[in-house]
Amino acid sequence: MVLTVVAGLDGSPESRAAAEWAAREAKLRGLPLKLVTVREPVPEPMAQAALLGAGTQQHWSERSETGVPPAEGWGSVPRETAEGLRLRHPGVDVTVEQTNGRPSEVLARVAEDADAELLVLGSRGLSGIGGFLVGSVGQMVVAHAETPVVLVRAGEQAADEHAMDPAGIPSAAPPYRPVVLGLDTGHPHDAVMEFAFDAAARRSTALRVVHGWSLPPYFAYGMPVDLELNAELRRQDAAALAEVLRPWRQKFPSVEVVEEPRPGSPANHLVDASREASLLVVGRRIRRSPLGAHIGPVTHAVLHHATAPVAVVPHQ
Repeated sequence: MVLTVVAGLDGSPESRAAAEWAAREAKLRGLPLKLVTVREPVPEPMAQAALLGAGTQQHWSERSETGVPPAEGWGSVPRETAEGLRLRHPGVDVTVEQTNGRPSEVLARVAEDADAELLVLGSRGLSGIGGFLVGSVGQMVVAHAETPVVLVRAGEQAADEHAMDPAGIPSAAPPYRPVVLGLDTGHPHDAVMEFAFDAAARRSTALRVVHGWSLPPYFAYGMPVDLELNAELRRQDAAALAEVLRPWRQKFPSVEVVEEPRPGSPANHLVDASREASLLVVGRRIRRSPLGAHIGPVTHAVLHHATAPVAVVPHQ
């Protein structure tokens, strides 16, 4: 069985950015890339909005209303995208899969396929500030997928993942920016750790491990700061972080690990760290309950406000 990088494509700028990122990732991993397009038989307002951008269904219908038979018109955009990716990323095997159905259901099913190593989706960047506008399809897929899902902002360029060149010019030639991992030392999970260390190793870059620890209760009441207690809490947290990372340092000896235990909100620290990251990695617990799946507050905040691509890795 050959594993595959899968990207959702609907012809919008955000999905094209996701396809470009997926092609670069496929090359890093030495895997083929599959572009998946989904056509809804009966358009619905929510479904129209959310794989990955407004105007998507209009885009497809315009291609079909030019006198070209619907099936052929529908297929032209993914075919053109695939041809462009093959030219820009030589050596990457790019295929296209077209299907009918509800985008959220189809993409979630694709993400569960045994040959999907990760699923890449696009998400509109927020105008004027960094971050994402995650549509309902993207959120639903992230909440239900049991395969890592990567969200890529519209406008994401290869140069954004790399440090500036010596002249201060954006370029994909300099080394990658660090990979950032959001880590809960109380509940570390192998799948999340493996994904982050592997991503850093493939990029030959450092792994910044960010852990936010809770401030003492007196901060909420405006009481005087206990410097001795603060120092002890920092020491304990740093020791716990080092202990969790020890076996992974041994497994990935080539990866430089930067440990960053910080007091305060984990989500805020991760969003700040994303500004200098090539990729931000967070986890999501798989929950099967009558109330349905959900993303979790830290991951939800990161998805909406991080400025780097975000990988959400599900775990038990």
